[in-house]
Amino acid sequence: MSQASFDASIPVLTEVLKTEAPAEAHAAPPPSAADSLEAAAIDGWTDAEWAVMEHRLSVRIMHQLQSRVDFVLEQRIKDSMAEVLNHALRDLTNEIRIGLHDTIEKIVSRAVTQELTHLQAQKK
Repeated sequence: MSQASFDASIPVLTEVLKTEAPAEAHAAPPPSAADSLEAAAIDGWTDAEWAVMEHRLSVRIMHQLQSRVDFVLEQRIKDSMAEVLNHALRDLTNEIRIGLHDTIEKIVSRAVTQELTHLQAQKK
């Protein structure tokens, strides 16, 4: 994907992690009893438990990204289609206008010619 098509409104993973993690290690609040219990709880995790956690995180992140990507994609398609349709409408309108002008000119010319021929025939 080119840099020109980068959407700054979509955060990259490092930005998401920075906003969720403390800015600096020394600025973090001291661990609470709940933090200690959580740390103790995950210390003994098996590989299977880590795999389940990885899968759950992946699914959650993919769901969030997909919904955002769907929204951005839909918006960009709408914008692109609006521009394409406006251009096509302008061209089509111009072609119809030219065709109508030519048709009306031919009809009027033919009607005038027929009327003049009719008037000249009545004089004779």
